[in-house]
Amino acid sequence: MNMTTTSRATGHPGYSETLPREPGSAATARRLVRVALAAWGLDDVAEDGAVIVSELVSNAVRHARRESIRVVVERTAVRTVRVAVADFSRARPVPRAPGNGEEGGRGLFLVAALATAWGTDERQWGKVVWADVEGRG
Repeated sequence: MNMTTTSRATGHPGYSETLPREPGSAATARRLVRVALAAWGLDDVAEDGAVIVSELVSNAVRHARRESIRVVVERTAVRTVRVAVADFSRARPVPRAPGNGEEGGRGLFLVAALATAWGTDERQWGKVVWADVEGRG
């Protein structure tokens, strides 16, 4: 895994990686989240973070443009981690209720249920969809 570690204004490191915009990148993103949360001693929310990043990557793979996405995991407070996926589409994600029998369409509802907060930040080049998870310890 070729990831970048940078120092943040909060004094806590962040992890990021540029990945191809393809379904297999969700597994790499889950590993990145698990590694970051283990490094920070926040194993209690590692699975929630992994599910969240998987859903955000899946949305970017399905709806974004260009060939890459960027996954960022940063510790914004002692017990809070922000998981984010940046892509080159300016179309904002919209939660929708899936119809009966549909397998997809529940991702953003799942993100909202697991995260303490989530949202979309528009950028000139696209957007960043993020979700915060908070450790219980």
